[in-house]
Amino acid sequence: MKLSLHGVSVWYSNAVTQLRLAREAGFDGLELLPEHLYRYLENGGSYARFRELMAENQVEITCINALKRIGRHQPEEREALLREAARICEAAVELRCPVVQIMALTELDHLPEAERNAILRENICAIADIGKPLGLKFQIEVVAFTAFNSLQQGLDMIAACGRDNVGLVVDFWHLHAGGNTRPEEVAAMDVNLIYGVHFCDGRAARPGEAWDEWVQRDYAPGQGDVDIPAWLAAVRETGYRGGWCPELLSPQHWEWDLADIAKSCRDSLREYGVQ
Repeated sequence: MKLSLHGVSVWYSNAVTQLRLAREAGFDGLELLPEHLYRYLENGGSYARFRELMAENQVEITCINALKRIGRHQPEEREALLREAARICEAAVELRCPVVQIMALTELDHLPEAERNAILRENICAIADIGKPLGLKFQIEVVAFTAFNSLQQGLDMIAACGRDNVGLVVDFWHLHAGGNTRPEEVAAMDVNLIYGVHFCDGRAARPGEAWDEWVQRDYAPGQGDVDIPAWLAAVRETGYRGGWCPELLSPQHWEWDLADIAKSCRDSLREYGVQ
C-alpha cells in the first residue's frame, strides 16, 4: 500500500516543498498538480533536478492530477486537449509516474447523453493511445457536479473505450455528492479497474445552492456528510491493495501551516485505519 500527499491539500505551496512535506508527514508518494510542476519548470527548474529531489526525499510521484475538460471537441479545442495530454504524458515519463488523472467538467453537459458519451469515448481513446506506448495508465474521475458523475457511467465508458490502460479513481466526495452511486457498487467492482482512491469528506450542494467545491468540500474527514467507513469498507471488499491519497480541498485548512496540513492528512488516514 502506498500513501500519497495530494498537491491540492497544500494548494498554496510549490512542488519542491511538497516533496519535503510528504516525507516529513510520513507519505511515500505525492499526487502532483500540473500547474505546480509547470510553474517549477518555467522558473528555472528541471526534470533532472526534480528527480534528484524525489530521490533525496524518498517520495515517488504516484499520479499527475489532472488533465481536465477532456470533453473538448471543437477542432481547435480538441487539438489543444491532445497537445496538453502529450505534455502531461511527457511529464509522467520524466518523473516515472505511472498514472495520469483525466476528468470531464461541465463542457458537455448541454448535449444529449449519447452525443456526450460518443465525444468522451473518442477523446479518452485518443488520450489512452498517446500514453500506451509510454507505459502510462489513466484514471477517470467522475465529477459530482457534472452530468458524467456516477461510477456506472465511468465503468460503461471504460468498457466502451476498450483500452486496457484506462481505469477509475474512487473519490469518496465525488461519488457521494454526485448522488448516483452507492458504496456497494464500489464493493462489486473489478479491483483491476481501481487505479487510486481519494479519501475525502464534504457534502452535496444544498437545494438552491450553486456548486462550489471550495464550499462543499471545505471539510476535514469526519466533519462532512460522507459515510467514510462505508466507502472504506467498499474499497476493501474489492481486495484493493493500491495507493490511497487524502484530498483536503479546504480553504480553511489551506490557511494552516503547511506542515500541519500534511500531518493532518496523514493522521486522518490513521484515524480510519488506513496504514
